[in-house]
Amino acid sequence: MDEDRAESTVPSWVSLKSDLSKGGLINFRSSEKIERGEHILSNWDQSAPPGESSCSQSGSRSGDAEMKPKQIVLMIYYRWKSLVYLCSGSDLQEVIEGHKMSLKRRCEHVTEGTHEAGSGTLLNKIYTELYITEGQSEEVDTQHEVRQLERTSKKNIQDTPIKCQDIFKVLSEQQRHIRVVLTNGVAGVGKTFSVQKFSLDWAEGLENQDISLVLPLSWRELNLIRDEQHSLLSLLHVFHPTLQKIRAEDLTVWKLLFIFDGLDESRFSLGFNKHQVISDVTQVSSVGVLLVNLIQGNLLPSALIWITSRPAAAHQIPPSCVDRITEVRGFTDSQKEEYFRRRFSDEDLSKRIISHIKASRSLHIMCLIPVFCWITAIVLEDMMTRDQRGELPKTLTDLYSRFLRVQIKRKKQKYGGEQRPEELTEADKELLLKLGRLAFEHLEKGNIMFYSEDLERCGLDVSEASVYSGVCTEIFKRESVIFQKSVYCFVHLSIQEFLAAVYMFHRYTRKDTAVINQFLKYSKTNPFSRFAGLFTNYDPVTSLDDFLMRALMKSLKSENGHLDLFVRFLHGLSLESNQKILGGLLDQRNSHPETIQKVLNNLKEVNSDGISPDRSINIFHCLMEMKDQSVHQEIQEFLKSEKKSGRRLSEIHCSALAYLLQMSEEVLDELNLEQYKTSEEGRRRLIPAVRNCRKFQLWFCTLSEISCGSLASALRSNPSHLRELDLSEAKLKDSGVERLCSGLESPNCKLERLRLINCSLSEISCGSLASALRSNPSHLRELDLSQNQLKDSGVKLLCGFLHFPNCRLETLRLRDCSLSETSCGSLASALRSNPSHLRELDLSLNQLKDSGVKLLSDLVENPHYGLETLSQ
Repeated sequence: MDEDRAESTVPSWVSLKSDLSKGGLINFRSSEKIERGEHILSNWDQSAPPGESSCSQSGSRSGDAEMKPKQIVLMIYYRWKSLVYLCSGSDLQEVIEGHKMSLKRRCEHVTEGTHEAGSGTLLNKIYTELYITEGQSEEVDTQHEVRQLERTSKKNIQDTPIKCQDIFKVLSEQQRHIRVVLTNGVAGVGKTFSVQKFSLDWAEGLENQDISLVLPLSWRELNLIRDEQHSLLSLLHVFHPTLQKIRAEDLTVWKLLFIFDGLDESRFSLGFNKHQVISDVTQVSSVGVLLVNLIQGNLLPSALIWITSRPAAAHQIPPSCVDRITEVRGFTDSQKEEYFRRRFSDEDLSKRIISHIKASRSLHIMCLIPVFCWITAIVLEDMMTRDQRGELPKTLTDLYSRFLRVQIKRKKQKYGGEQRPEELTEADKELLLKLGRLAFEHLEKGNIMFYSEDLERCGLDVSEASVYSGVCTEIFKRESVIFQKSVYCFVHLSIQEFLAAVYMFHRYTRKDTAVINQFLKYSKTNPFSRFAGLFTNYDPVTSLDDFLMRALMKSLKSENGHLDLFVRFLHGLSLESNQKILGGLLDQRNSHPETIQKVLNNLKEVNSDGISPDRSINIFHCLMEMKDQSVHQEIQEFLKSEKKSGRRLSEIHCSALAYLLQMSEEVLDELNLEQYKTSEEGRRRLIPAVRNCRKFQLWFCTLSEISCGSLASALRSNPSHLRELDLSEAKLKDSGVERLCSGLESPNCKLERLRLINCSLSEISCGSLASALRSNPSHLRELDLSQNQLKDSGVKLLCGFLHFPNCRLETLRLRDCSLSETSCGSLASALRSNPSHLRELDLSLNQLKDSGVKLLSDLVENPHYGLETLSQ
């Protein structure tokens, strides 16, 4: 076992079990030298300018070699102090063992979704190794987390897997100290389980025994004292009562690991740029300032820091303060199967569940998330172990409706009362709708956790909510005087989104115009849509199809897609079959077949001009949630057909095709949108498929900044397969190129050929391209900007990239770009600075004059330069 342990990543301290610590106590506390040393360091701290930050502003940190002099002296001083100052070895060992026992009790049992006393399962019994990678995916702020899951569901052979217990281990090719690790992952993917497993293995003496203390501090708990004043020492005493005996001197000589779990739940304003500098563990300040100083390394510079977060909140930690970024991707296909085999002792049952999940793409993708596996297991186990005549759930709405019913049935079976536990009483309905109101109001605000006053505002009694522990759970007990406020959350964000949809659909059926108008008042109809003019912002909702269309349009305009799954659930709840599952909670009078057909027609015909092509895919998902398979089947037939060019595709067909191509395991060699018979809007909806092809061609199509943003997103994706991009005659304009450049500058971008012929570009685009390509210069081999009014000023800006040492450009075409001999001088100068790569230069149809041509011809004739072909 010892051979498998991660090696220490920082110089080890004097072991508490060493021979030195076994001897008599050497007391140097009154030593003048020590007091003088502490005084000098104290004075140094006081002389530091306000707002001083130890985080480098220019790149990642690289360990001791780049630490500030103050940090180096502090570290040397602490190491020397550990040799001359030793507390009683037996007392300290007793503290550590007590802390390990406490941490083991805290971590060895887990509750998947519920938090009932005695209901926990042994973590080691159900823990399945998660797929954790070094690095992270891009575009985390602009997509709903379900869409992020879809993209990460395909195995990436370029990923570097890393085991949870090894996240502080220095890889062989790296020579830098890993002090701060930031771990990203979507909600429910297993970040907290990973923290618990790491902590449990340490507490049981199995892993990372070079660490003296592992100190978990969740942001949920820290929120409760965000307005209080503490020192780091008192903070530890509060959150870990077993450490009451430790003193400031102990913290400076021990190797500590602080784990801050759930940054996305933080309600702190972490000011990394300007704050009070603290380096003394006994100095009192606001909790937020303490945390910033600890992360930056001003406070306990030798301490290890592990922060977990959902992706959208990770930007709160400056990249310069982070030594390693990891991402929890959840379960691989084999790990999903392992989870269900571990959960069910009945082998036949686990096989049937696994088989059903594989048959449904949406369920299979969502099962990347361990919490979703738990939800699925609860529902399918209930349906497969009793007399089941109905069809097993294939859509998310169907699954979550059944999950809610199972939770209600379990509650009644546990607490008794009714003869038919599967039936909803009026009290059940009232309670679920209160939970739905809580879910909806906080979904709009972006909150995923709530306090007692939030529940009371929605008419919820705290004890009532606790009864439904599988739906809304108290996250920790009142073990300390500071925790007089309990914190609540839904066991997963998707459950909050589902209950929010149930509440909003119920409000529609009850004609609650106040709530509906408040929700839809910011919804604006697309002026180019077939629905334009049918209603205005403040017109009352007239029908179910009207209500669902307005909700859809509002979600499509969301910047980060936070309403995407909510709207999918809304559409699913319009079906009578799903309403029946909910046992009369929703009124079925509005779900007439004619009305449902109107909703389906709306989804198939809506024009999403002005909406991101990526976001438009959710229209197809809404259709699937309503169990309409027609578009999906038609696209499957289209893909099998040998005569694709003769089949006209509607806009919804294009969204479905883009989704299927994007999710395909096979990377397309070429995607030429001119080969598809569709409208210009249809071609734009196909753009997301660019993520899964090597060559993409789109001519004669007006691309908005939003569409260019989708292309940039594809260039930033990890991995980015695109090697050739041809947008000739696409009328991008300078604003579109600027958006495109946000992808070109990404280190994930491996583009080799870029053609932007006649795209209405000016010298502004040259500046944007030069800047982006300097950031990521080594891949591009061919650049064609012909037939754009770049002028000499544009070429001069472009030369800022050409003379860059890492530029590997081989072909540059600038035909008909309104250039003069001045551009020849700029190009000649740039090529002399970087002579070995450019082979072909096309400057035809420009007014260069003989003097300009001669400057470049001389380079062709000189064998020292790589230029072989000059077209003039």
